[in-house]
Amino acid sequence: MRISTANAYATTIDTLQQRQQQLSRTQEQLTSGKRVARASDDPVAAARIERALATAARSDADQRALEASRSAMQQSEAALGDAGELLQRVRELVVAAGNGSYIDSDRAKIGQEIAGLRAQLLAVANRGDGAGGFLFGGQGSAEPPFSDGIGGVQFNGTAGRTEVQGGDRLPLTMDGAAAWLGAGSAADPSAPAPSVFDVLDRIVAELRSANRSNAQVAQTVQTGLRDIDASLSNLQQQRTTAGESLKHIDNAESRLADTKLHAQTQRSLAEDLDLVQALSDFQNRQTGYEAALKAYSMVQRLSLLQYL
Repeated sequence: MRISTANAYATTIDTLQQRQQQLSRTQEQLTSGKRVARASDDPVAAARIERALATAARSDADQRALEASRSAMQQSEAALGDAGELLQRVRELVVAAGNGSYIDSDRAKIGQEIAGLRAQLLAVANRGDGAGGFLFGGQGSAEPPFSDGIGGVQFNGTAGRTEVQGGDRLPLTMDGAAAWLGAGSAADPSAPAPSVFDVLDRIVAELRSANRSNAQVAQTVQTGLRDIDASLSNLQQQRTTAGESLKHIDNAESRLADTKLHAQTQRSLAEDLDLVQALSDFQNRQTGYEAALKAYSMVQRLSLLQYL
């Protein structure tokens, strides 16, 4: 088979260009530290990288939602703790009101202090979450969820709670109606339970009433302590619910961290460069390219014109 000089030169130049491209690509990989810089480098690996990036992006969004839920539950738990302390103070005052040496004006002063504590409790029930919402707004409320009127404190929201969207049902609010309006206990178990505010309103009204007998005062103290203890028990139960939610959030965060770590690992396996292997490839290709150049320079001189 006859091989022309021009054909030999063209074939060699094509080979040199291919080797130069391979050397350049290896050098680019060493510089960036990435094995796959574009989809054409490795379509299969590029698809794995895209899936890993999408998983990591979802994990970041879920993490932001998780932090919002944690902040809300921490604030709710703290608010319920503040409410418990206020009710403990009310309980101490109710016990003090049973002192037989007190006169009507003394008990009226105690009633006035309890009324002040009631106002503080209402402020706790309407406490905001720092993001424009309310901790006890139920399924959402643009206005404070509790209002104080002639008929007592009313819940203006919707019972239930708001949750973040995603795989884990993490709460952003607590059910205000369950926390505050059903917090008392009634003498008749079949009757609707009064709210913590109704309990305090009744105690204040009775302590402010004049000319009551010792038996009536004792009944106020006994009934008041019973209902306050029930209110404290309910608030403690709601606080436990908030604590359980925080534990759920911690578990969800651990799973989320594992998912993100797995995505990052998969991306690294598909994208990152094996530096030891790449350096070896670079040296081999550099040596091969130099040898090809030398071979071409020697073959280039093997022409009939130069021989003559």
